[in-house]
Amino acid sequence: MPAVAGSLYMASQHKGVPPLPPPRPLPVINLGRLTMDSASRALAVRDIVLACRERGCFEVVNHGISRSCMNGALEAASEFFQLSTERKEEFASDDIRQPIRYDTSSRDGISMSRSFLKHYANPLDDWIKFWPTQPPTYREKMGEYAVETHRVSMQLMEAILQGLGLGPSYLQEKLEGGVQFVALNNYPQSSAKKADKIGLAPHSDYGFLTILLQSSPGLEVMHHEDDTWTSVPAIPGALHVHVGDHLEVLSNGQLKSLVHRAVLNPKESRISIASIHGLSMDEEVHCAEELVDEHHPKMYRGSSFQDFLDFLPANMNRYKRYVESLRIDKP
Repeated sequence: MPAVAGSLYMASQHKGVPPLPPPRPLPVINLGRLTMDSASRALAVRDIVLACRERGCFEVVNHGISRSCMNGALEAASEFFQLSTERKEEFASDDIRQPIRYDTSSRDGISMSRSFLKHYANPLDDWIKFWPTQPPTYREKMGEYAVETHRVSMQLMEAILQGLGLGPSYLQEKLEGGVQFVALNNYPQSSAKKADKIGLAPHSDYGFLTILLQSSPGLEVMHHEDDTWTSVPAIPGALHVHVGDHLEVLSNGQLKSLVHRAVLNPKESRISIASIHGLSMDEEVHCAEELVDEHHPKMYRGSSFQDFLDFLPANMNRYKRYVESLRIDKP
């Protein structure tokens, strides 16, 4: 049972307190069903869109990324963070537009207790030259994982767009050549002496989808219409997927971006690798015209990844979700 929700559940068992229902497990999607017969694909598409609409996230299994590839990415990330401070500081920068950036403290208003390395990954040939050469296998292992994760993102987006009634090939070329932003996070083991157990404050991600690999539990999510945190288990071989701000815009509010945070693990340090997928830097995302009519008016202004970067430095403390700044006020 998730730690936060679980503690509330146990507290509710005291005399005189109405019992709370136990937290629902996260949906687990077998991605292999998308490539089976049409009936199996239709059911998988339905399940994915339902999970996006009701929960904002889900786990995927049978996604085609090998355990060795996933473990290799986690190993490469761990080995990078074990490098000397001097080595890692070669990638330090205050400029959030740099193609690669390392830091150990908050520059974006949401980091609490972590070090991170962020870089772009798609198209791989355009960006890998900026990546670390140490550890020696970093480019090979992280490159393989990035390519595989991008493939999974395309499968998921095709299914989601089909489920929204836009068709699986909607935006296909733009998604294929779009931004893939990879964030490697290193969280220390929580200390009994430290009161604050938050590694990363509550926020949503800007893109269409975020695909997350974690070495151990620490990710918590807040589902729609909910006010409690649910812990996301680290299921061996599974990937966590959640909805980003631009998918909320594209769907004209049918799907909502997920607020999530990272808490420090009391048993061990933790590595997570978040792969965020969207359109190219300057390509604006708008509400799909097919999802706008007199009964469903346009709810959001268009924006690009560059707009998000412009917004970030001055505004991140004002909004948990970037998409809130894009809402069109109704008369």
